Amino acid sequence: MIAQIKKLNMAALLYDRDALLNVLQKTNAVEIKEHARAEGASPLDGDAEELNGYLNSLEAALEILVSAAENAAKAKKDGAGAPVKDGFTVTYDEFFSAGEKKEEMDALVAHINELADKKNAAAAEEARLARSIAAARPYAGIYSPFNAFADTQHTRTRLGLLPSAAWDGLQKTLNEIPLAAYSFESVEGGVVLLITAHRSAFPQVESLLTEAGFTLCPYNSQTCGADQYNLLMARLAAVREEQTIASRELAGLTDCVRGLKIYCDYVNFSLEKANAAQKMLGMERTFFLEAFVPAESENAVKTALENSGCAIWFEFSEPAEDEEIPTLLKNNAVITNFETITNMYSPPNAHEFDPNTVMAFFYSLFLGFIMGDIGYGLLMLLGGGFLWYKSRKGSGIKSLSGVFAVGGIFTIFWGFLFNSLFGIAILPNTIMPSAFDMSSNTFDNYTFIGMQIPAVLVIAMMLGISQLLAGYLCRAFGEWRKGNVLDGIFDGLVWALFSAGVIIAVLGLVEEFHMPSQLTLAGGITAGASLACAALTAGRKEKLVGKFTKGFGAVYGVINYVSDILSYARLYGLMLSGAIIAQIVSMYSIQFITGGNALLAILGVVLMLVGHAFNLAIGLLGAYIHDARLQYVEFYGRFYTGEGELFTPLGSTHMHVYVEG
Repeated sequence: MIAQIKKLNMAALLYDRDALLNVLQKTNAVEIKEHARAEGASPLDGDAEELNGYLNSLEAALEILVSAAENAAKAKKDGAGAPVKDGFTVTYDEFFSAGEKKEEMDALVAHINELADKKNAAAAEEARLARSIAAARPYAGIYSPFNAFADTQHTRTRLGLLPSAAWDGLQKTLNEIPLAAYSFESVEGGVVLLITAHRSAFPQVESLLTEAGFTLCPYNSQTCGADQYNLLMARLAAVREEQTIASRELAGLTDCVRGLKIYCDYVNFSLEKANAAQKMLGMERTFFLEAFVPAESENAVKTALENSGCAIWFEFSEPAEDEEIPTLLKNNAVITNFETITNMYSPPNAHEFDPNTVMAFFYSLFLGFIMGDIGYGLLMLLGGGFLWYKSRKGSGIKSLSGVFAVGGIFTIFWGFLFNSLFGIAILPNTIMPSAFDMSSNTFDNYTFIGMQIPAVLVIAMMLGISQLLAGYLCRAFGEWRKGNVLDGIFDGLVWALFSAGVIIAVLGLVEEFHMPSQLTLAGGITAGASLACAALTAGRKEKLVGKFTKGFGAVYGVINYVSDILSYARLYGLMLSGAIIAQIVSMYSIQFITGGNALLAILGVVLMLVGHAFNLAIGLLGAYIHDARLQYVEFYGRFYTGEGELFTPLGSTHMHVYVEG
């Protein structure tokens, strides 16, 4: 259901603003709205931009700290030292006391950034050293100073690196030059060559070296190659130690993660208050606030304000009929899980009724129909229930697991009707017709107007028409809540009767149901009379031409109605594919297990586990998406307005913590 919302108007002294906002936040029942403009008052200024930048710097430091702590924990076999995860609970006193730790947190953030800068600088130097070491490694076996390989008055000397592939051909050519001498050493990556030639022969030697891809040694100092390489390796070890020390110090701050997360959320609340200030009006010494409060929380908010110790004036009133108010959903623990599905489409408008209870039933009914297996239903119920129990309140995984757990109950129900336990028939008799039987490669049919139609497809269509009927009843109920009695009758109830007539007529035309012809006739008459009534009343609010076009549109809408019914064929398609895969997996697994071969038996067990796990996962993914699509288009298209804004109390949005009394 959608909770009733009251409006709060308040005036107080400016210097009490922050304290009063803290009081309102503790109630978790006040959403501040944009204050109507008033003469002599102007919107309050806030330091939102500065706070936003400050919060970003805190979050960046927190990310560095958490990453370092997680890496250190992964390096340990027992995973000890892992930082506290988001979603932990803190009291209001602990949350608000975080505001007194600004200096401590700023010093912590500065220390984190200092360590991170050291680590980053060391990492950058390590990359540079890696390139230098790669260049120095070929010359590590040279123990003479580099500047010893210098030109003389009559000779030219070169030291450098050659590709290995070019050396054999070059060596033969150099041997043919009488005024050149050389020495070489094969190293990783090529050949280190030292060559000396008379200045008259050097142009020929230099040309040969260039063609062979000779790279001149980059060093020309008093240091030898071995010392140069060792110096670089020693510096690399020192740089890596600097990184290790910085990482170790960061990991040593793991105990600070919890406090920093609380402080980040406190600053985020301060930012929220700064943004809220821009919605208020202020004068020289006072400010004015307008907010929405759930009617059930009116007394709690009133008590909190009266006990605040601040000089204030406030009153509660009913919102104007045309005023846009936020939507606060109040449902039991089961239906709450399905609110996420509706909200992904569009939250309900506060002026309409909450469709989640009706939608939850049909969503679960269809989800169970698609999965249609006792074994899958048990896994959904137990697995979903476990995740729901372990997940934090308000998290997406909690809602999703709750939907699957409830769907698991319906899956077990349909599984008994279809007589399927992981694709295996376990009951002596099957209540529902078979979607597909692997043993005979057949499926049960119904005879409809002389045509053979898959029986489960007909059942899926009947489920679809039933939901459309429920949608029209919801349309009628919604109009009656607004006081539109005739609209509820002609736009909702009449079409609901049409749907009921269609169901009865279709069932009567299925020969296997053996329904009395009088009942079939009654269904046809009901559907026809309802359609005629809808056509005659569709243009009741229009003028002459409009009455005709509206009436024609109502009759033409039957085509869309049939199209919507056909959309429910996806229930049959998804159910059929999952059932066939389940039967195939179980059939081959049992054959392998009972075949008398130990290796095949192991393979059969693996196939049973992996195959059904895959089928369950794929089935749930398809069922979740297509089931939601049926709710959004076929069901909600009959009555749902949506476009609401969910009620968001001041200070209820936290990134890391969950605040409670």
